[in-house]
Amino acid sequence: MRRSALPAVSARLREKLASPSLRCRTGRAFLAILRPDLYAEHPGTAGDVDEVDAARAQEYALLSVLLARAPDAGLLERLGTLRGDASPLGLAHVALAEAAQRTNIERLEREYFDLFIGLGRGELLPYASYYLTGFLHERPLARLRAHLVKLGLERTPGQAEPEDHAAILCEIMAGLASRRFAAPSGSDRELFEQHLAPWIGRFFADLEQAEAADFYRGVGRLGRVFIDIETDAFALPS
Repeated sequence: MRRSALPAVSARLREKLASPSLRCRTGRAFLAILRPDLYAEHPGTAGDVDEVDAARAQEYALLSVLLARAPDAGLLERLGTLRGDASPLGLAHVALAEAAQRTNIERLEREYFDLFIGLGRGELLPYASYYLTGFLHERPLARLRAHLVKLGLERTPGQAEPEDHAAILCEIMAGLASRRFAAPSGSDRELFEQHLAPWIGRFFADLEQAEAADFYRGVGRLGRVFIDIETDAFALPS
């Protein structure tokens, strides 16, 4: 991935994202443990990321990690320490922490399998193409790939999942918000509006209501609340 500074979001967007609900977050140190590749101190980026953009990146990175695989024992323990306030996002963090405290690795692995893998297929298919067309590897994926080429982002060698997987899209948004990826000003808004907003809120709502979900019901709630915040923020004029 090419890297360069990504200009901060507009003042009005920052004001919207600086609401109390978004300020209730896990903290940079906690997310650095989750994704050291995203949150280690990189030359040219340390200390120069807007506070709100850093908070957004943390939320996206957390969602990416949880959607990519079932948490291991260390991550599950850390998730149980999440704290929050009375805001919608804060309450979603608290609910996720409580879900982490009442489950275990064996149950989580089975839950993840039933939700996203299954025998033949899981209960949910977390892909933009599926949500938008009813099929995999369709035009939404082709459009996304063309967009990523414009941003200078390349598919990781050996990556089995297509780029329109919810976990990968959240990881890309984390990279844009944290300025790890070189991109023009407003690239995060453009990517969100074109490739996440049309479907990912519905996916998180479905995850929250999924029959096989227990711990992941909390992940669905967190994703739904956070995407609502992003949608409202990006709806503001620049």
